[in-house]
Amino acid sequence: MRSTSILAFRRILATERLSATKRSFATLPDSVKRVNQADVIPNEYPGQNYAFNWQLNADGVTPIKKASFRITKPLDLKIAGLEQPATRPLMIKAAPTTSMPEAGVSDALTFDKFDEMSQSIRDVLSLSNKLYCPEGHVPKTRIGVRIITNSSTLAPDLNAYLERAPVSATKPTSQPITVYAFEDTETEDSGTTLHGEVFYGYAVEEVEDFHWDEETGDRIDNGMKSVASVLTCGKTLNINNIVTALELCSVALEADAKERQQSSQQASA
Repeated sequence: MRSTSILAFRRILATERLSATKRSFATLPDSVKRVNQADVIPNEYPGQNYAFNWQLNADGVTPIKKASFRITKPLDLKIAGLEQPATRPLMIKAAPTTSMPEAGVSDALTFDKFDEMSQSIRDVLSLSNKLYCPEGHVPKTRIGVRIITNSSTLAPDLNAYLERAPVSATKPTSQPITVYAFEDTETEDSGTTLHGEVFYGYAVEEVEDFHWDEETGDRIDNGMKSVASVLTCGKTLNINNIVTALELCSVALEADAKERQQSSQQASA
């Protein structure tokens, strides 16, 4: 009986407080009432952006340490605490194509080995203290690239190498080419090490092209598309090899798109 009385008292008190609040707001000037609702997301800060973190999750990397920096322009380097590159745009000479094997094309790199290294590299990137993610276009193309790396020296140079591309600050999306580059400078005690293993390789795959309608929630299918993944790890990362992979991937993606277009035209003829 006593608990019921207390509950009733609490309800009466809550009603009185609500009425008092309404009365106090009624006396406020109209200028205060017109203030819009705040749309700041709690606990966001440089390196911790919910929309971008979700996109990294879609790319297979989960930023456990809550320090992932999306780098699309020079200012983003400063926010991430990185040095500006010496020159911009930065011209980087590609390494020989033999330095970057393609999965499934020869016995040099099987899909099984590529998948194994893909999982290992994404796992250690997820555990890295900081992630730096330059985005842009492969030079002289309109093919988007996202690099996910823990290397504070690699990121500025790749940002200067890539051509700046239009981006959405609130809706980051997957890119046609994703580079996973792990610089193995962490200690074994931290769990973020591949024990000095050196690896370079890339793969081009055909996947379903679709998106979700924001209003209806319906899935909109757009046929098929080709995407590419580039993997690299080691105590030091060779930027020339990465540039080689980007050039090879862009050529492959353009060729696939052209072949798809020709097939579609023949089918409709």
